[in-house]
Amino acid sequence: MNDQKPAAPVLGGGGFLRIRLDLAYDGGPFSGWAVQPGLRTVQGTLEEALELLIRRPVRVTVAGRTDAGVHARGQVVHLDLTEAEWLGLNRGAELNPAVALLRRLRGALSRGLGDLTGAIVVHQVSIAPEGFDARFSALWRRYSYRIADGPALWDPLGRYDTLWHKSPLDVDLLNEGASKLLGLQNFLSYCKPREGSTTIRELQRFEFTRGVDGVIVATVQADAFCHNMVRALVGSALYVGEGLEPPGWLHERLLARKRDARSVLAAPHPLVLEEVAYPSDDELLARAELTRALRE
Repeated sequence: MNDQKPAAPVLGGGGFLRIRLDLAYDGGPFSGWAVQPGLRTVQGTLEEALELLIRRPVRVTVAGRTDAGVHARGQVVHLDLTEAEWLGLNRGAELNPAVALLRRLRGALSRGLGDLTGAIVVHQVSIAPEGFDARFSALWRRYSYRIADGPALWDPLGRYDTLWHKSPLDVDLLNEGASKLLGLQNFLSYCKPREGSTTIRELQRFEFTRGVDGVIVATVQADAFCHNMVRALVGSALYVGEGLEPPGWLHERLLARKRDARSVLAAPHPLVLEEVAYPSDDELLARAELTRALRE
């Protein structure tokens, strides 16, 4: 990133600049992403740090909310600043405001987190292209989920990001069952619906691979996810991997569109938001408008 002060940026609609932040976090110490009164959350901590720097409340929009205990390596948010706020971040120094915000935000986060310093790391700050919306412009989100199926694979150093599953799992059975859920479907059976929101999503990848270390990694990718959807998909797939249910059972549950005693959520701590993908700059606005129409 160029440290030199750039030319004055072009303002978008309403006189505000849209700023993109790329960040990662350890979800263990937080009660999820979204602000909750009296609880430490990722959004709350980030917005407190921004308020300290900007000297007013700053609201951020996230690409994908994460539950309590869920981590992220590739999270994306946006916020809006005035030209004066943006150019004032370098405090008069010959320094790119993006670099200034990155450095100062890291310091503010450290101050707010105290002993938890490092639990949230902002990797990049940039002026977003016209039409960018961290949530609605996204093409897809990709998650990973680590599973150690048997005591021989239980590594104490990985206990905070890996599920310790007691029974061995058959990867072929897992993939056979998972493959039947791909495509544009109604995932009501695999999510906690929110009032006024659709449960129709396009599941683009749902696959399991066993690494050289013996640990199974699930990859789950969709245009967007309903509340608890990834954990519900993995939790149900474990029945198939153990041989307790046939592979077709996952699709049968999808078609049933109901939640019952077999609707289980896999533990949150092995789940990681790995990546959020966006279209080319000239397609950002159209993508955001299309997504809003589908979600609303």
